[in-house]
Amino acid sequence: MPTPAELTQAFWTHLRSEMTVMAGLADEDGHMRPLTAQLDGDADHGPIWFFTAKDTDMAKALGAESKKGSITLTSKSHDLFACVHGTFVVDNDRAVIDRLWNRFVAAWYEEGKDDPKLALLRFEPAKAEIWENATSLWAGFKLMIGADPKEDYEDKVAKVAMR
Repeated sequence: MPTPAELTQAFWTHLRSEMTVMAGLADEDGHMRPLTAQLDGDADHGPIWFFTAKDTDMAKALGAESKKGSITLTSKSHDLFACVHGTFVVDNDRAVIDRLWNRFVAAWYEEGKDDPKLALLRFEPAKAEIWENATSLWAGFKLMIGADPKEDYEDKVAKVAMR
């Protein structure tokens, strides 16, 4: 049974390696879109950065404001799931752009780091709920024989502060 700290560490490990999340603003009626997350350095904490274009719905909705939103992560192996709540803001800090810039990002911006369409979003995570997938052959067998499957899941979730 993982501790909340272990689940939090697993979240950062999966985010760092898999990078794709679904992201949305609280005032968008639950609409989410895929974005590629980037972390600045090796620390396992926020902020989480996203390159996008100024003409996307999300960037336009943000404008110059900070707004509540969330990201969700499903690990490729489906052994970890997370929903993280926090705030988004457009933050075109050139020093951060320079540190995070790579060939994958560059492919989207014809004029490079100076492309007028480029927008860098900063997500400040505040709180999260993280689940470890408890599905196993043993859990499936227990379910088949009529045992209560909920006990296999009880200790596999944590609500954590991300700051």
